[in-house]
Amino acid sequence: MSHEPAEPDLFTQINTALSDPDPLHLLSFVSSLLTVVDPRGRNPFARPDETPDGPTREELTAMFIDVPTPETTTLLSVVAELANDDDLLHARIRRELATRPAAGPQWLTRLAETSAYRAVRMAHVLGDGDNIIIGVHLAGDHEITLVVYVDHNLGQLVKDAFVVPEPIADIVAQYQHLADEPDVVWEDLSLADARVWVEEAIAVGAITFPPIETESWPACRPLIEWIARGLPAGGSGYQPPQWDSNELSRLTDRFFASQWGRPLDDADHRDLLESLLWYGTDYGPGDPLRWSGVQVEILFMDWLPRKIVAPAEYLAEAPELLGAFVRFAHKESGVRADLTDQTLAAIDYYAPEYQKVIRSPRPQGPAALLDALGAGGGFDEPYWYQEMELESLARQVGGEEQLDQLNAVPLADEPFDWSGIPDDVAPRVAEVLELVDRCCDTLLDVEYRTVARRVLARIASAGPAVFRRKSRTDTAAAAVVWIAGKANGQCELAAGPLRLRSADITRYFDIKSSPSQRAEVMLLAGGFPGQPYDVELGSPDYLTAERREQIIRRRDDLREEMAPNL
Repeated sequence: MSHEPAEPDLFTQINTALSDPDPLHLLSFVSSLLTVVDPRGRNPFARPDETPDGPTREELTAMFIDVPTPETTTLLSVVAELANDDDLLHARIRRELATRPAAGPQWLTRLAETSAYRAVRMAHVLGDGDNIIIGVHLAGDHEITLVVYVDHNLGQLVKDAFVVPEPIADIVAQYQHLADEPDVVWEDLSLADARVWVEEAIAVGAITFPPIETESWPACRPLIEWIARGLPAGGSGYQPPQWDSNELSRLTDRFFASQWGRPLDDADHRDLLESLLWYGTDYGPGDPLRWSGVQVEILFMDWLPRKIVAPAEYLAEAPELLGAFVRFAHKESGVRADLTDQTLAAIDYYAPEYQKVIRSPRPQGPAALLDALGAGGGFDEPYWYQEMELESLARQVGGEEQLDQLNAVPLADEPFDWSGIPDDVAPRVAEVLELVDRCCDTLLDVEYRTVARRVLARIASAGPAVFRRKSRTDTAAAAVVWIAGKANGQCELAAGPLRLRSADITRYFDIKSSPSQRAEVMLLAGGFPGQPYDVELGSPDYLTAERREQIIRRRDDLREEMAPNL
């Protein structure tokens, strides 16, 4: 492959950055350069002709290797470290640098010795987000500090980040001076924990569309990822509060027994509170006892009108109900009155527009998502939504023919099927099976136990390698139960009372992480269709009688709605 020489103005920028005694000038320049060729920056919904192919990181490196000058040597010295997640590329650059004269200041020639030494978390009692602050030593007595803001309202992703050429002690002192208020919480983090916080937030942001961009983000992403990779492994990231169904039921009863909830205690308000608690526990920071103005804005301007399909008269009660619940929740959790007043003011501010939105035509559910992505041009087609939902029902049961023939006969209490399971994994599968059975007997019923056994049998026979790896049997069992429940409308808010939640499973098995994380691996191993966030196992064999009956009713309702057009 032939490569064009690097542009002269690039050399000028390199020399300017290198002449600056501050290492961050050059590091930031190379980080920005790598961001430009990062495929994560491409629009996944753009047509091929709208996204001309640019150079890859490997091709960019090859261009620098083809032009042996002091400037490209400088670039390669930084790229070798910032791109050290690719062992092959790293080794290739190192081989090339070994043939060139060493160039640059001490901090550059010893860039591989860079190390982080302290991490701090700056949080707020309402939980909208956290600043993860990491102090870093470079050779030659230089220091830089990374500041990564992890936003919980948008899904635990990086909303902004930047790097400054100052010691972490100075940055923390500046923040403490600027944010001198009792609602800010400071906590020293282990470097291992800081790594998980940052890497998980970057990963979520990388799959979020449209991507979040600021003056410094994602331009500094390669630099921050490089530092994060050098931190110790084995830490824990953000741990949202875990609320199981029993705790939420008790919280609901306490609210409606309080002075704020007592006047609102009726079936509609209890049902509507269930939706508010769904948002409060499964979205954003995950704590239904703490509400900020930002959460109120998202709830009223997006989540409730889009997510909850109900008459406007029913949804109209939400501002009054939320105001009462915020007063109760903040009192119970000890939130200062000033913060409560700010949240109540946000409710008053957004309520009028919310009342207009819920009375206006608008896409909801999957339609709203497609509309937000700019793919909603077909919403004017008659019955498009019914057709899309029927397709989803068909996927759950394995096709249109299976959907037509679906019945609601309860699953039998059947023994575990050991056929096709290799002997070397059988002992571990047996351990997982015992844990799965116990959990289903405690939290669910015989039908779910049969579903879970079938799921486990398919995974063990189709992808036995997952049981050959060193991993905990309790997390595997939790994942199997979660898959069985998720496929049958559990682990989420469905029509009717909330039953099994992910928190119930994690609490039963006494594990820290969500079962969905391990479930993703097991779904792939079992060759199941669908995704972990929308489990569709593709056969009625994995559906309880109750779930199949729900699908049958919904199938018939949708077809009846479409009848005039057939």
